[in-house]
Amino acid sequence: MAKGEGAEQYASASLLPTKPISQDGIKIAKRRDNNGRLSMCSKLCYAIGGAPYQITGSALGFFLQIYLLDVAQLDPFYASIILFVGRAWDAVTDPTVGFLVSRSRWTRCGRMMPWILISTPFAVLTYFLIWYVPPVEQGKVLWYLVFYCLFQSLQTCFHVPYSALTMFISMDQKERDSATAYRMTVEVLGTVVGTAIQGQIVGRAIAPCLPGDLDVLDNGNSTLLGSDFNITHISLDETKQAYLIASAVICTMYVLCAAVLFLGVREQEECGRLKTEPMSFFEGVRMVMGYGPYVKLVMGFLFTSLAFMLLEGNFALFITYTLGFRNDFQNILLVIMLSGTLSIPFWQWFLIRFGKKTAVYIGITWAVPFMILIVCIESSLIVAYVVSVAAGVSVAAAFLLPWSMLPDVVDDFKVKNPDSSGHEAIFYSFYVFFTKFASGISLGISTLSLDFAGYVTRGCSQPDAVNLTLKVLVSPAPVVLIFLGLFIFKTYPIDEERRQGNRKLLQEMRESDQDSETESTELGSVV
Repeated sequence: MAKGEGAEQYASASLLPTKPISQDGIKIAKRRDNNGRLSMCSKLCYAIGGAPYQITGSALGFFLQIYLLDVAQLDPFYASIILFVGRAWDAVTDPTVGFLVSRSRWTRCGRMMPWILISTPFAVLTYFLIWYVPPVEQGKVLWYLVFYCLFQSLQTCFHVPYSALTMFISMDQKERDSATAYRMTVEVLGTVVGTAIQGQIVGRAIAPCLPGDLDVLDNGNSTLLGSDFNITHISLDETKQAYLIASAVICTMYVLCAAVLFLGVREQEECGRLKTEPMSFFEGVRMVMGYGPYVKLVMGFLFTSLAFMLLEGNFALFITYTLGFRNDFQNILLVIMLSGTLSIPFWQWFLIRFGKKTAVYIGITWAVPFMILIVCIESSLIVAYVVSVAAGVSVAAAFLLPWSMLPDVVDDFKVKNPDSSGHEAIFYSFYVFFTKFASGISLGISTLSLDFAGYVTRGCSQPDAVNLTLKVLVSPAPVVLIFLGLFIFKTYPIDEERRQGNRKLLQEMRESDQDSETESTELGSVV
């Protein structure tokens, strides 16, 4: 970047009031220090802001499918429509919100924070209503579809700005990586919290299963020869109440985490200001999606994310019906998330020591032998827990690595396109778009597959075809997707040498900008 451009950008009186040179010099030195280093408190507050997305995501990912089938008692076909359309709609909103965020004006709170602050109250309201069973039968499908789509849209207005905030809390690559590690630790802990809250509260009031020799009433309630109707009805109501209590607790945590983020993180104005005129949506999309390293990174993680989403979306049903551990599934899911949380610091050390690409190969493939093991041996609770621990280690890698590598791609893009800026939100939003679209496909296809296989709503057991389908969805299908993703990722060009080179070039560009800032300040003081 030319010095003239830097002087033009930073000479604004709103940024640098005219004062004695010594005072300005002190301010510039402080700003340099703030741009480079983040306090532990700032990193923790930033990390806590990522918890709401993962808390709600884990609750929806693990429990929404079984909730729609066994508690709301929807037909599997309609459940698959809700899950697919909701996630597909969510995916479409990501690039749209990313574009709008990239064109947002700077405010006292920054460019990202207003989106996070305004979307939070509406998001928690729609999330709560997802877990409410309306008293009408005919409107159930529309109810869940509308509120699921609304929540996903509002969650996007929170998560896309939050994801792009990584590029605005510091200009130092190491500090961003460190903050990302904090974030991933808290986010995986958020999945633990979401799984624990939803699983333990709901697990105390599991929806009663119905044996095969029963009469099904017209209103969807079932009874054994008519004598136990009241018991079954009360038990199902207790399950519905448990889901509402869990959602209320999660909504409270959502608001608290958003407040911590807003109060504890300061968006850096120097990083967040646009240096060029904002381009149109399609120009931005064409520039971002035409950038080779970004496309390869996103496509590689698209397949690996789809693999873990298939496992996540069907594991509760697999544990409940195929393995027969109906009363233990919430504990097994909790073990996966705890294992992932404890593994984050290890993977952060590993990617620093051996490089990010090596961490991808080792971390993602770690779970493959255990995915195969769980479907090849007889049902065993001990083996299920062992597999859960191993799966959690890979889940941690799958959480950490994409968000740790996306800033590298953005930096590489900045080096190749020094005159272009303000596209960070588009980079992040399109990555989220593809992962959410993959999630919609996985949930829709898996639920539809269960419908074709003959899934019995609230059944104590399932037909052999359903059990076989669940085995395919949690083992062979994810394994194939993982290897496809790793094959694509092999072509990813940003290795450690190139990453370090980009870091040096960006540092030189920032020093040039700061020199221009100093010159403009001195000129203003003289005048």
